[in-house]
Amino acid sequence: MSSTASPPDSVAFCADLVRSHDFPRYVATLFVPAAERRALLALYAFNVEIVRVRDQVSQPLPGEIRLQWWTDMLSGQVHGSAEGNPVAAELLRTIRDYGLPVEPLSLLAEEHQFDLYNDPMPTMAALEGYLAATSSALFALAAQVLAPPSEAVEHLARHAGLAQGIVQVMANLPRDVAHRQLFLPQQVLANHNCGMEDVFAGKETPGLRAALEQLAGEAQQHLSTALSLLADVPASVRPAFLPLSQVRADLKRLSQPGRNPFVPQPESRLRTLWALWRASRSREFTK
Repeated sequence: MSSTASPPDSVAFCADLVRSHDFPRYVATLFVPAAERRALLALYAFNVEIVRVRDQVSQPLPGEIRLQWWTDMLSGQVHGSAEGNPVAAELLRTIRDYGLPVEPLSLLAEEHQFDLYNDPMPTMAALEGYLAATSSALFALAAQVLAPPSEAVEHLARHAGLAQGIVQVMANLPRDVAHRQLFLPQQVLANHNCGMEDVFAGKETPGLRAALEQLAGEAQQHLSTALSLLADVPASVRPAFLPLSQVRADLKRLSQPGRNPFVPQPESRLRTLWALWRASRSREFTK
């Protein structure tokens, strides 16, 4: 597949998809050169497509089929229809042009099969494994577009993904409860005497508050570690981690005393744009 195989419409399609569904990552791409921006948008659009499967199906089986299509495509088992899919076409181009490994992309899709069922997340270790294969993997792949892989980048990507993922679990609680799905680990809830049915009933109990405080503490540790590790990686790779500035803002907002965890509190796009622009000019992302 040649570099010119993907028409401009495919590039615009990916950009629109990411802008609509993952605005912080879309904004982060504005701070990289055009070629790398196109590659990052392909990665992020792929992630959006995988994450959206959960909300596009009413039963697990159709979702499994959609996710399987992506894993088959990545393994080369889908031919004509892959080039007709703008996200797949752009992703295949990015994999080839930047030598990206296919395995973590396939694992990312496979890990999101968990989203299709109402099985609760059992332990903190299980949540960290899920986030390492999804959020952390995406950070690592994006970084590889911008600079050669290294242990330092992998270490940074792991902590960045765990911080972002845990914060998303906290932010998505209202939506998850509406689906009777729980990404808050059962183990954490049990440790604070919080029952799953109380969570599904929307009860703001002391146990739930304590569980969320524990998660916020875990997220803060990973975020602090990730930000401290930025100095260990090349400046060229740091734009891939600009979404951490939004994670920082989200964590602060979600940790406010008296906040009702069952009320959605989305950040405005203007504030997101401002947060990432300021971060792009800050010492931690430039020096």
